[in-house]
Amino acid sequence: MGSAAVYHLAKRGARVLGIDRFHPPHAFGSSHGQTRIIREAYFEHPAYVPLVQRAYVLWDELAPQTGTQLFMQTGGLMIGAPQSAVVAGARLSAETHRLPFEVLSAEEIHRRFPALRPAEEMIGILEPRAGILFPEKCIAAHLDHATGAELNFHEQVARWEIQGGEVQVVTDKDTYACSHLVLSAGSWLKQLVPELPLVVERQVLFWFGSSDPGLFQPHRCPIHLWEHSPDKYFYGFPDVGNGVKVAGHHEGEITDPDKINRTVSPQEIKGMQQLVLPFVPALTGPCIESVVCMYTNTPDGHFLIDRHPAQPQVLLVSPCSGHGFKFSAAIGEVVADLVRDGRSRFDLSLFRFRDFPN
Repeated sequence: MGSAAVYHLAKRGARVLGIDRFHPPHAFGSSHGQTRIIREAYFEHPAYVPLVQRAYVLWDELAPQTGTQLFMQTGGLMIGAPQSAVVAGARLSAETHRLPFEVLSAEEIHRRFPALRPAEEMIGILEPRAGILFPEKCIAAHLDHATGAELNFHEQVARWEIQGGEVQVVTDKDTYACSHLVLSAGSWLKQLVPELPLVVERQVLFWFGSSDPGLFQPHRCPIHLWEHSPDKYFYGFPDVGNGVKVAGHHEGEITDPDKINRTVSPQEIKGMQQLVLPFVPALTGPCIESVVCMYTNTPDGHFLIDRHPAQPQVLLVSPCSGHGFKFSAAIGEVVADLVRDGRSRFDLSLFRFRDFPN
């Protein structure tokens, strides 16, 4: 979100300073791992659909500037019981926004995509526009083309405060004054806004070899997200050159971003493979790679994109509950709209600062 905000603000002619404690793109937060899913029939809530549709446009506009591929269309399957959140929610979003989709039985899924073997009682929502974003390339593209922006890497923000109508930002190297502050610190946001009820969750990404690599080529295997039992999820990708990536969605241990365990144990690898094998039976090969990332979760699982309730010069943008990367191009544009124009074309009511449920 930060790199996209820097890009879009600079594009509007704003004087922009971007500060990062690391050097993005990096592997310490929530925006790495080679691939990220982008999907249109958004099961979490129909309100996300216009925002992700705008993101598709913006990724397509950004890619020619870079000379590299940022997006690969594979189609996408949301798989679960007919009334599961992932299936019913995807269908609701598709019907609400009149998106093209197909409903497939378990047998039809396996016949069309032999790598996938749903249980007999499962069905799938197949959407054609879903696919893959390459996050490290996306972040680099935004930063490389944020013409005129000043980027300070390896600099850590310690605190911010309001003084004389301006925002003062104090880092480990300097103090800066600005008219608007955008906080998109991800898993570190709570350190800068302690009153936020955010929870950081450790997540592990895995890449496995398969007994039949041909089954997982992008033209034969869409991205796939499974609700394998009520409120329990995993997701997977086709093989884009480094094995087949799979990961659980939520259920990770609660952690501190500065103390997170970045070592993946053999037990975690075995557990993930055992979970997915009944549904993706060709993933019998060794674990090629594994990496840890973080989800920064709000209590209700929706984003937070809003002004600080006490300090309207400060815009809070980040806690995306493990499903935000695909939107980042559009959210960067939303940030620029809010900072420069004071409003956004999108309905952001779902993402306002709110009384979160306990």
